[in-house]
Amino acid sequence: MTIHLKRAYDAPAPGDGTRILVDRLWPRGVAKAEAHIDLWLKEVAPSAALRKWFGHDPQKWDEFRERYRAELAQNPEPVAQLLALARKGVITLVYSAKDTEHNDAVVLKAYLEHVKKHG
Repeated sequence: MTIHLKRAYDAPAPGDGTRILVDRLWPRGVAKAEAHIDLWLKEVAPSAALRKWFGHDPQKWDEFRERYRAELAQNPEPVAQLLALARKGVITLVYSAKDTEHNDAVVLKAYLEHVKKHG
């Protein structure tokens, strides 16, 4: 199971496999035709309330991770869909955040890898 992370503003690459947008909102300034998104899975994104609370503040990172993982645990269908796609081949979780270390896709990737490993 190979899961990559990539910003929506970075050019698609052949090694991306299935490109899945994991944000609730479409990235600003990115044309749908140029994004090469295979699936837009809004349902796996953090809730609007959690996203607004976090506000990409690195000081809230640890608490955000805990809250988002709790949301993912309560939302098994899109998680199962991602795991099924990852079993078939490479997937790339596409996100729009500027911060490449503190964003929902980072948490989601770790969550998927944990679920795959521990069931």
